[in-house]
Amino acid sequence: MTDKKERIINTALILFANDGYNAVSTSKIAKEAGVSEGLIFKHFSNKKGLLDAIVKGAECRTGEFFAPILEEMEPLEVIKQLIILPFMAIHEDSYSYWKLQFKLKWQEEYNKPNNFKPLLDKLTWAFNELGYKEPAMEAEILMKVLDGIAISILREGLEGQLKFKAFLLEKYIK
Repeated sequence: MTDKKERIINTALILFANDGYNAVSTSKIAKEAGVSEGLIFKHFSNKKGLLDAIVKGAECRTGEFFAPILEEMEPLEVIKQLIILPFMAIHEDSYSYWKLQFKLKWQEEYNKPNNFKPLLDKLTWAFNELGYKEPAMEAEILMKVLDGIAISILREGLEGQLKFKAFLLEKYIK
């Protein structure tokens, strides 16, 4: 990927995450990235093509975050890794990436809840292995709690959320 193309993607990612996709024009992206607007159209055809490129890159990145959990064969370690995931994944260099992902959940075309199904299935497996009475329900509840924590981290910062990490680790890992 060329330096300019990467600059366009990174600039658009930050602007889309902060201001929302609909509020950002290609001319604003070009100005902030220090490129011509025509170059955006050359690389991505239109603004939607640029967003699609960002989303495609995000899907690859998400897979990288999930891989260690999906490969883990120790049930308690699966639960532990999943609990700490939002606290590790949402930090300064990936903040805009995650913020955009959560914003896109509200847009039908980009909402892909099945992207998290492998994690839910693995967590259900872990709870089943540990003898929980309703492993699927336990997994779904924990996933929803972690989703809420991730949103709180994005909105309010990490510091106020660390107590939940400690609580969940104590509750499930003991």
